[in-house]
Amino acid sequence: MNQEMSIVQLVLHASFVVQFVIVVLLSISIASWAAIVRKLMAINRIQSLNEAFEREFWSGTSLNELFSSASQNAKLAGPMERIFASGMREYQKLRERRISDTGTLLDGARRAMRASFQREMDVAEAQLSFLASVGSVSPYVGLFGTVWGIMHAFTGLASLQQVTLATVAPGIAEALVATAIGLFAAIPAVVAYNRFARDIDRVAIKLETFIEEFSNILQRSLGGTSGAVHAESTHSTSGSASGH
Repeated sequence: MNQEMSIVQLVLHASFVVQFVIVVLLSISIASWAAIVRKLMAINRIQSLNEAFEREFWSGTSLNELFSSASQNAKLAGPMERIFASGMREYQKLRERRISDTGTLLDGARRAMRASFQREMDVAEAQLSFLASVGSVSPYVGLFGTVWGIMHAFTGLASLQQVTLATVAPGIAEALVATAIGLFAAIPAVVAYNRFARDIDRVAIKLETFIEEFSNILQRSLGGTSGAVHAESTHSTSGSASGH
């Protein structure tokens, strides 16, 4: 394209409303890319921490040692480790109250882990709604700029006695830039949203599976012994059987 029809020149000669729409869309695009990068790093960190704790959990390390480590490094721990710590904390509190009913102990630990699970998922799903909004709204914002630009262009042509393609094309091209930038902002946001939603679903399934496995370990330990410390042998046996 020549200098007169370059993107920059089209934007500079566009109406104020179109220019405002373009600035808004570019700002939204920058914000969405920043959110995409942050979310990508956060999900990778979650997956890495979960895998590291899962390996340690099934390595035969005692539950009390895992709980002590999780309590000391709560801020640096991953979601799975924090869920484990919540369940163990509630389990030990109930035992300190001399509650011996198996159902009460298991229900308390399970409720604590489910509450922690919901908190972790809320954190993991943060900014997904923003990406979804960008993906769904940006094309319409760009379309608004295009419609307004075309209206402005035809209004300006009304005073001309002779209208040719050369006089119509620049105004329409200026307006279409808004739609192009709207799509530029929306497409990466939609792709990233679908990718992150799938990854978060996988994380949720893995966490729910861990809750069930840990609940089974506690249940077996309560069936044969009287304390969390004695769950270690069952925990080690379950780890080797799971093949994790």
